[in-house]
Amino acid sequence: MKISGLVITYNEEKNIGKCIDALFRICDEVIIIDSLSADNTVKIAEEKGAKVIPQKFLGDGPQRIHGLQYCKNDWILNLDADEILAEDAEKFILSGKHENQDFDVYTFRLYNYLGGKKINFAGWYPDKTARFFNKKTASPSNERVHQKVCGSSKTHLNVHINHYAWENFDQFIAKKNLYTTWNAQQLYDQGKKINSFKPVLNGTVSFIRCYFFKKGFLNGLDGLTFSMIQAFFSYMKYAKLLKLQKNNK
Repeated sequence: MKISGLVITYNEEKNIGKCIDALFRICDEVIIIDSLSADNTVKIAEEKGAKVIPQKFLGDGPQRIHGLQYCKNDWILNLDADEILAEDAEKFILSGKHENQDFDVYTFRLYNYLGGKKINFAGWYPDKTARFFNKKTASPSNERVHQKVCGSSKTHLNVHINHYAWENFDQFIAKKNLYTTWNAQQLYDQGKKINSFKPVLNGTVSFIRCYFFKKGFLNGLDGLTFSMIQAFFSYMKYAKLLKLQKNNK
């Protein structure tokens, strides 16, 4: 299969070995764009047979775009270090069906895990993401946070990626807090303007959507917890944006 695996990393020694092993079941090369990791990420990646390119972090989208020039193949499987294709996604790619279709971007469903627990309730599933594309006509967008893959023709598949995102709640909260800071800065740089009601409104709507409409209430305390987390960080994203607006008047 002429597919390039592309992964951006920073201090991913716990995940990168399994990620590379899984990629080599599908790809004939694996390219790692490493943001100057201080742990054993680079050592493990090279021992596994990946090619490692050091690059100071440019942002989510720009870092992935930077990596495309090192990929020799047109078809790119661009996973995060904590992501591994599920069996149904592996079977689709190995079947080669993408070669005979007119799509250049494929989106998969994400199964998010906290520790060993699959979070498939309260709006956390199906979480869709584009990870497989043809670089001749498609590319990651330039956003620094939560980039998208833009192409001429996109399709969604009911196959999965296992996302082993967080080991515990402390790590979960810390990452969500960092992402809201990046999100707020990105919105500010894009000229987004909000009023003082926006954080409260978005937080409230997020909780109602996750707990009631996405049926988080059917999952007991877990459903309540994850609905509240979604609501809080939806609130915080816009609260941080509001703070940026006031500080930079």
